[in-house]
Amino acid sequence: MTLDLLITGARVRTFDHARPWAEAVGIARDRIAYVGSLADAPAARRTIDATGRFVTPGIIDSHNHLLLGFDDDAVSLEGARTLPEVRRRIAEFARRRPDLDWICAENAVYSIVPDRRPNAADLDGLDPLGRPIFVTTYDQHSVWLNRQALSALGITTGGDIAWGRPERDAGGQATGWITDFYTSAMTVAGLAALQRDIPMYSPDRRYRKLRGSMRMATALGITTVVEPQVPLAELPLFERALAEGVLTSRVIAALFHPVGADAAFRSSLRTAVDDAARRADDAGLLRLGPLKLYADDVIEPHTALMLDDYANRPGLRGRPSYAADGGRELVGIVSELDRMGFQTHTHATGDGGIRLALDAIEHAARVNGTSDRRHGIVHVECLHPDDLPRFAALDVTAAMQPRHCSPDLVGGTWMENVGEGRWDRAWRFRSLLESGATVAFSSDWQVGEMDPLVGLYSAATRAGLDGSDAWTTAERVGPDRALEAYTVHGARAWHLENARGRIAPGMDADIVAWSGDLYAHAHDPAALLGEHAALTVVGGRVVHSTGAIAEPVGDAVGEDPVREGGRSGAHVHAH
Repeated sequence: MTLDLLITGARVRTFDHARPWAEAVGIARDRIAYVGSLADAPAARRTIDATGRFVTPGIIDSHNHLLLGFDDDAVSLEGARTLPEVRRRIAEFARRRPDLDWICAENAVYSIVPDRRPNAADLDGLDPLGRPIFVTTYDQHSVWLNRQALSALGITTGGDIAWGRPERDAGGQATGWITDFYTSAMTVAGLAALQRDIPMYSPDRRYRKLRGSMRMATALGITTVVEPQVPLAELPLFERALAEGVLTSRVIAALFHPVGADAAFRSSLRTAVDDAARRADDAGLLRLGPLKLYADDVIEPHTALMLDDYANRPGLRGRPSYAADGGRELVGIVSELDRMGFQTHTHATGDGGIRLALDAIEHAARVNGTSDRRHGIVHVECLHPDDLPRFAALDVTAAMQPRHCSPDLVGGTWMENVGEGRWDRAWRFRSLLESGATVAFSSDWQVGEMDPLVGLYSAATRAGLDGSDAWTTAERVGPDRALEAYTVHGARAWHLENARGRIAPGMDADIVAWSGDLYAHAHDPAALLGEHAALTVVGGRVVHSTGAIAEPVGDAVGEDPVREGGRSGAHVHAH
């Protein structure tokens, strides 16, 4: 046998029980053909000397919103922690861009204004042209509007919008704060209204975000991306990306099942998935996967479903996304989808929402007699101890984001809302892994940084990116277990354990070579943030390289290969 490509010189962590470590990896066509010692390696047409690098299976990012990437025609509020800084950035952007009809901003944190929600008046006087201002929160679950935007949308003194729920004061005036944004915006009616109202959501701008996000994923060592919320109306964007050679990493698209969808809509989802399976590309770059559902909303604006009152809002426990019968409507929906053969990927953050999602999955298996669906619950932020063992018992995947537990994101809102008495329920990575559950790590880009090395750092420290304010440290996870969650567990979550997640003969040749030995930083996790993906291989094709280790094969990656000289877009939100 002659290999097409042989990677030598690196320390290779395979995550394969038969051979956990190796010196060389050989590839023939799109599969791994050899794993072992350099001395025993077959001849190869091409060899990459990866001396000093650390090779692992390609990262599987199990929750990454490719469609929420950076927009050059919007201002990023990443890192803006105070209202004066937010105002400064928006005002400066407005002065520079008189050509825009709307001023759009992204990634605001909830704690910008201490002890209250931001409101429309907080955005007064920023634009001499008096244009509407539209701001999304970092998690995409809320929107902040100025007075001109409220007027343009016709909701100042009444009225509704299809893409969110306006908050109103005691007199019925809209405050400028919109909740339930992304759950509403990705419905059929919500997306149509959003594309009509807000320029940032036009198909062309969404496609630009998809392109940018895909280039970043490939450059960061991510070989499979699960886009967790794709409306049927936006599925053509991914088909276009496939046709135009934009998909340099693999994409699993989860179609969105909105609240209120009926049997006819579910039938259309079944048709879309079946049609996509028949037309699947030979390279396996695009497939449709699970269906995205919501059990509740998010903890920061007190809209996630809690089992007990919010610590700072006595009498308030949030609400389920499916309002009928106290949220039990979700149980019937999941059972029907399970009967139809679907895998589900259900958003749940509050302990009440998580319990509701687990109940729904347990009921579906019981009434349908099904097994091995591997339904998933995404985020799992506040987990009641009674429900922790149910993940393993029910074979439910916990799709979790290490960066989400960082105190620089959740301090000032999440921590206070939940209350210190329930902090021991927060992001229980270690406990879930030790229970035998499948825990698939992910970024939740653009809610968090896409870089999996930020995820490894956050899992190891549960601290801010500057190393400060570590909390709930009993749930820390070291680099080996965290990488396993990004690879082995990520593959199992999507029924791909026989193709991805390990470096072993016969597996898909999806590999990443890191710039240095990641395990050498076990006692200094901050050093992980100085590493980067030096080489990314997808299906045997070199699709990213820093240049020192290899050059991409031009005819193997389409017309737009990823070539990076460094760590562009790695762990900071920056254009």
